[in-house]
Amino acid sequence: MFIETETTPNPATLKFLPGRPVMSAGTLDIRDAEGARQSPLAQALFALEGVRGAFFGADFISVTNDGGDWSDLKPAVLGAIIEHFLSGEPLLTPEAEVSAGGDEPEFFAEADAEAVEAIKQLIETHVRPAVAGDGGDIRFRGFRDGIVYLAMKGSCSGCPSSTATLKHGVQNLLKHYIPDVRAVESI
Repeated sequence: MFIETETTPNPATLKFLPGRPVMSAGTLDIRDAEGARQSPLAQALFALEGVRGAFFGADFISVTNDGGDWSDLKPAVLGAIIEHFLSGEPLLTPEAEVSAGGDEPEFFAEADAEAVEAIKQLIETHVRPAVAGDGGDIRFRGFRDGIVYLAMKGSCSGCPSSTATLKHGVQNLLKHYIPDVRAVESI
């Protein structure tokens, strides 16, 4: 089994591409050992000293370290991923809480429903694919007083360049197509 790795804009996160599907639907963002109980692979990753987060996407796994050197941790992460896929174990336990995007509460006024649909469409078609390319995910959370609220996950959560992505990329895109949008904020 060959696993490609890619750097992400977040220096604490590496993206691992096992060359096969990881999640058949949704995503899973695991931020601690307690959350890792949802997946045998996540448990193996969090057993490694220095792992601080794991994010499972459709065809990738993003792993965040505690700020240490990747040269020591990367081989161990690769080993854990290979061992998991070769074992034939399921990725998730039956209790896993997979995010399909609709599980987090959204907020917006009914009068803004049309603008919200346009915002969501732009996020799905233009923003999410680019963010997934960097090992993360982005989800609509709300719209109030011209401000779009988005949740950043995976390598995007806590990434030093996520503010620039939101303000210069996503905000400019949404403002261009939807006049009601004044700003974008991460929550």
